[in-house]
Amino acid sequence: MKLFIKMIIALAISNLYSQNSIEGVVTEVETNSKLAYVNVYIPHLEKGTSTNDNGGFVINNIPTGTYSIIFSSIGYKTKSIQITIPVNTPIKIQLIPTAIEMESIIVSTPFHKIQRDNVMKVEHKNISDLKTNGAITLADGITNIAGVESVTTGLGIGKPVIRGLSSNRVLVYTQGVRLENQQFGSEHGLGVNDAGIESIEVIKGPASLLYGSDALGGVLYLNPEKFANNNTASGDFGGSYFSNTRGFNTNAGYKSSENNFKFLFRGSLTEHSDYNTKTYRVTNTRFREQDFKAGLGYQKNNFKTELRYNLNNSKLGIPEEIGEQSLNRTPLLPFQSITNHVFSSKSTLFLNHSKLDINLGYIYNDRKEFEDHHHDEHEDDHDEDKHEGEIEELEAALHMKLKTHNYDVKYYLPKLGKFETIVGAQGMNQTNTNYGEEQLIPDATTNDFGVLATSHIHFEKLDIQLGARFDNRNINITSGINKKFNSFNGAFGIKKNIFKNITARLNLATGFRAPNLSELASDGTHEGTNRYEIGNANLKSEQNFQTDLALEFKNEHLEIFVNGFYNSINNYIFLSPNGNIIDDTPVFVYLQNDAKLYGGEFGLHFHPHPLDWLHFESSFETVTGKQNNDTYLPLIPANSISNTVRVEFEERWISKGYAFIKLRSTFDQNNVSGFETNTNGFNLLSAGLGGNVLVFNNELNITISGNNLTNKTYINHLSRLRPDGIFNMGRNITIGLNYYL
Repeated sequence: MKLFIKMIIALAISNLYSQNSIEGVVTEVETNSKLAYVNVYIPHLEKGTSTNDNGGFVINNIPTGTYSIIFSSIGYKTKSIQITIPVNTPIKIQLIPTAIEMESIIVSTPFHKIQRDNVMKVEHKNISDLKTNGAITLADGITNIAGVESVTTGLGIGKPVIRGLSSNRVLVYTQGVRLENQQFGSEHGLGVNDAGIESIEVIKGPASLLYGSDALGGVLYLNPEKFANNNTASGDFGGSYFSNTRGFNTNAGYKSSENNFKFLFRGSLTEHSDYNTKTYRVTNTRFREQDFKAGLGYQKNNFKTELRYNLNNSKLGIPEEIGEQSLNRTPLLPFQSITNHVFSSKSTLFLNHSKLDINLGYIYNDRKEFEDHHHDEHEDDHDEDKHEGEIEELEAALHMKLKTHNYDVKYYLPKLGKFETIVGAQGMNQTNTNYGEEQLIPDATTNDFGVLATSHIHFEKLDIQLGARFDNRNINITSGINKKFNSFNGAFGIKKNIFKNITARLNLATGFRAPNLSELASDGTHEGTNRYEIGNANLKSEQNFQTDLALEFKNEHLEIFVNGFYNSINNYIFLSPNGNIIDDTPVFVYLQNDAKLYGGEFGLHFHPHPLDWLHFESSFETVTGKQNNDTYLPLIPANSISNTVRVEFEERWISKGYAFIKLRSTFDQNNVSGFETNTNGFNLLSAGLGGNVLVFNNELNITISGNNLTNKTYINHLSRLRPDGIFNMGRNITIGLNYYL
């Protein structure tokens, strides 16, 4: 592998192709009028600009090669063209008016950057859109995506669930590298703040072909905010207030691009007290989070690179029972103190009609958990008004440091006829070390290595994507347990436009997940879950096969989608009580059985003509999970349906104005595992409005939203506080202000 990389680098150095420019003009197809402020973007180069008042644009310093260029503007259908550089004549582009929102750029799949060109269906949401719906945290926001839910422990701790699968079965990518932060724990959150994240992409179903182990259930791909366009600079600051928790978040950022260099940074602070229900505050759901993100980019000749860094520090209360009622923000015992560092590097060498991508990452997760029995030993030290720094002096009962190095190398071969092909290698080295007086999982070293090849084949009336991959994982545990896991996986997909406005996608894929360290070797009390967990060194890898069928109808005023899936999992790993008690705590052991999950999503988006400012959106999602003995799997989300009416308007005093009202109905969940209880259904009403106004010649974005406006008392089936009968959050009003410089 090293020899291969050296050969490619040598080839790039010996072939410094000249830099080129492209220019052109964008017009409307019906009137031939020139369009200003159209976004022109080359995803693979991460370079872009906007058209001027005469519809013209110029992009300089483009390496020789073939690239997709995307043209997008509100009110027009997004257009993608492929162009081979150098080009000697100006480009002429015509956009078609449409009431449907412009399509987003997809990053998580390797070939095409607009969803309609992809064989694999990918869901995409902008963070700004999630915030307009009143999302309090990132984990809360992703539940607005059909087929995606969140397992929560209060407000501050949430982890993604994709079609009924969660924890290590869902891989999270941030800054282009896989996020590793002891995510095996059901009370371990994402550890990522939404500040400095531009959008979210969700791959539903096995993505092991692209990402390896732990992508058996899907991928949550977090796209960081883009650098500024060439020779521009911008800044912004703002914040939000949340009435329910008397909490707030603030953030400020700045970015600049000049010549070959570009940089950005953003900092944020979030604090919440215990959330309120109709009758009580839920003790110790308070938390505090600090986040800092920075990036540096450079591009010269046939080489571009970017370095990014994210520091996230959070102190999260772990709720256990209803106790003191206060608005304090300092967590009580027990609580988690977590520091997460993410370093990433993304580089590209552009060769003649081919390219080499090299992504490197280092994640350092420092996790401390402070427990109640510790409090008893330091009774004199504890006081409700004690400052945060003083509580930090307590010795952590659980203290683990997880250090992860990973790499992802992909070579994009020159296009050969109808074939676009990628070959690559990925790997990871990970060490877990204990420093606390207690130990849940032992010290261990994990090494991953995988190789892959995938092709996209273009035919006149359909597209096919296929690929194969081999992976090896070695886990060496200090107790003397050494485990090796190997897996071959493949994927096949086909996309065809059945009729003019109907597109069908069929994807067949296998995936796998090697047992994690906790499942193999845990032996101790997991305080956050009130369980004594015992691992099983004889566990086998989970292996699945999923069939996914997606149908989509789209015209100028109506979108309808229907997705269905069937997911068969061999050797599904799960926790089950064995009836024993250790240290006054019930014992849970890891078992395996074959399982299956099936269901899907249905949705529509309607713009009635000629009322293009009026939008009606509806979506329904369902999933059923069973073991082969017909017992139900735990933590499967209940069926739900969401209906939203939204209006958009432009006035002299406000731009991008909107208002919405939303009703989300969640049904009873009676399909529960043997140690779960049924959950009643509920209806949640939300509403909001907002827009941009000019203040001192700069835009001020104002958002006001309300969630659970009827102050409904309810319990979500994916709440970890459900066994104690603790309600989810009551009514909340969010007011947000963001000022753009």
